[in-house]
Amino acid sequence: MDSRLLRLARRLGLSAVTVLGAITVAFLALRLVPVDPAFVIAGAGSDAVAITPEVLAAIRSEYHLDRPLPVQYLLYLARLAQGDLGVSYVQEQPVLRLIAEQARPTLALAALASAFAIALSLAAGVLTAGRRRVGAVAQFVELVLASTPVFWIGFLLMLLLSVHWRVFPLLDAGDLRTLILPALTIALPTAAPLAQVLRRSMEDVLEQPFVTTARARGLSVLAVKLRHGLRHAVIPYLTMLGFSFGALLGGAAITETLFGRPGLGRLLVNAVTRQDMPLVLGLVTVSTLAFVLVNTLIDFAYILVDHRLKAVLPPS
Repeated sequence: MDSRLLRLARRLGLSAVTVLGAITVAFLALRLVPVDPAFVIAGAGSDAVAITPEVLAAIRSEYHLDRPLPVQYLLYLARLAQGDLGVSYVQEQPVLRLIAEQARPTLALAALASAFAIALSLAAGVLTAGRRRVGAVAQFVELVLASTPVFWIGFLLMLLLSVHWRVFPLLDAGDLRTLILPALTIALPTAAPLAQVLRRSMEDVLEQPFVTTARARGLSVLAVKLRHGLRHAVIPYLTMLGFSFGALLGGAAITETLFGRPGLGRLLVNAVTRQDMPLVLGLVTVSTLAFVLVNTLIDFAYILVDHRLKAVLPPS
């Protein structure tokens, strides 16, 4: 088998195990919550006052809640294999439809936040690498940003840029300016560890002999960093970028609630609050798939960035 196909097969197998593990943990965690889903379903209907033992028994039978837990789990996996994420207990709509309706605002927010985080971290990491005093100040700022809760960053940005200086609108105005504050709220704590990883990796690269050779040819420090150092220092940065995608998804849930924006994050918060188990499971499944997909693409991007990694692959 070709080495690339073997690497792809291994990566896809690991991704499938990761997704299955996340689904299993979420399923068991929701089932272990001391809340009868039949009460949630009955309480969401129009005849919520007529909750009788007969009604609860009928609901359990219809939704297979009277089956043993392993049977419920296998039935859920069987539906999931067919692309069926179930029906929301509260909203009584297909989970896939609810997720599709709220995906667009979250994707727009995540795309802009990712762009901000990458731009800020690249600038901070490259410009401060090898500069002790500036690097120390940058590390302090990054530590503060990484340690500050997302809702505090969002609150401060709202207070300064919307209420005090009136630079950006606080309410949804239907344009790109409305996205900037929520995107910065997620991007700032996400960019902080990315910049730290890139700076350390860049400083290690700057000590290599080929950097000295490049400097001897008359290149400036910045030119050496951009032309030679960045390509070799970016591998740990890409790895951290993949893990940061999970933090970005978590930050979206808080940010969308804080700014009153629609999206998957706010949908998840409402689903957890209202104990809508199928919707929570569907959102966990979709989020895990997105996380695994991003990290799989980053894994294969390593070779495109640094061709030396081709030598690591086993021969065909």
